[in-house]
Amino acid sequence: MSRLLIQNLRIENAAQPSDIRIEDGRFAAIAPRLAPLPGETVVPGHGRLALPPIVESHVHLDTALTAGQPRWNESGTLFEGIAVWSERKQDLSVADVKDRAARAVRQMARFGIQFVRTHVDVTDPQLTALHALLELRDELAELATLQIVAFPQEGIDSFPDGRALMRRAAQMGVDAIGAIPHFEFTREYAVDSLNFAVELAQEFDLLVDVHCDEIDDEAARGLETLAARAYESGLKERVTASHTTAMHSYNNAYFVRLLRLLKMSGINFVANPLVNTHLQGRCDTYPKRRGITRVKELTEAGINVSFGQDDIVDPWNPLGTGNLRDAVFHGLYVTQMMGRGQIMDSYRFITHNAARTLHLPDYGIAVGKPASFVIYDAPDWYEALSHNAPVVASYRRGRLVAQAEPARHEVLL
Repeated sequence: MSRLLIQNLRIENAAQPSDIRIEDGRFAAIAPRLAPLPGETVVPGHGRLALPPIVESHVHLDTALTAGQPRWNESGTLFEGIAVWSERKQDLSVADVKDRAARAVRQMARFGIQFVRTHVDVTDPQLTALHALLELRDELAELATLQIVAFPQEGIDSFPDGRALMRRAAQMGVDAIGAIPHFEFTREYAVDSLNFAVELAQEFDLLVDVHCDEIDDEAARGLETLAARAYESGLKERVTASHTTAMHSYNNAYFVRLLRLLKMSGINFVANPLVNTHLQGRCDTYPKRRGITRVKELTEAGINVSFGQDDIVDPWNPLGTGNLRDAVFHGLYVTQMMGRGQIMDSYRFITHNAARTLHLPDYGIAVGKPASFVIYDAPDWYEALSHNAPVVASYRRGRLVAQAEPARHEVLL
């Protein structure tokens, strides 16, 4: 039996430190001052912060690391990004996608990310990127759990054979079904595409994650349709609405009415603070909208919200490392959630809330669960966030999968 004892960790901002004992890849004991057992490996925790694994709830691995290929998105708009990617994906190969996606996942592992929901463009008759990501899901399983969403980047009903491609993706073994109602040709297409996505997910017993109303147009109302279908179908918490940036532009009377349905539906939300504040508001002069969904109001209503990176050096985001600390840091500023308690709790956007979105079983730091967790070079999340503390250790099922030396800085004058 393999045993590991890590002493003196502050678990999820706890005021008092605890020790963690790991046996055969699971948490065996968590308590203050555990006595080492014979033959047990003992590692000092130095009073550092321990969190459950970081969860990326929204990223596009198939497009990662393609910025500038074949050209740059100079307007910085969502729609030019789609046009650029449409050109780039003509040259996709399985090897190309696997190479870039694997590099991105390994980079993300440095930041403690062990679970990744990736949207994969299936508006490609060859489904090249999907083939690549399905292979990579198995190959990287020891390092990270990949959850794949069939994402119709150019629409379901607005793309030739869109429905057939979505069905093929479901048959190939994706984890979730997507949609993009705001990019469909008409309001009728948008509604029909959402109905189709929900029905397809039910048929194959899959999750649903929709790029929903990622636009500044307050007339974009795909969210009400998605929430109603989630509620009526019984899928409820198995459904996620990503982006929902049009909500930033909804009038308050409509939002208050909508909020009742959102709470009844039980759906999850994913906000992408970095990329959406970059892409949205592009049609505005001034006043210029921030272009991010109503995170504060949704959270206060008890609705589950997580944060994602969305894009890493691709046509929609020319920057980014995959470090979700950046998404939280920026997200708190842009949503004006800067109270002490809000900051301290904000790690939940990329841990517990995101795990709930992905429907992860056995997630968290508790006796009996898989010993997966990360350690930051900081005593609490406030310090880790403020000083961009590195993840000095990432354990997955009791195995150390990534580590870093604590940062050292010296001012000479």
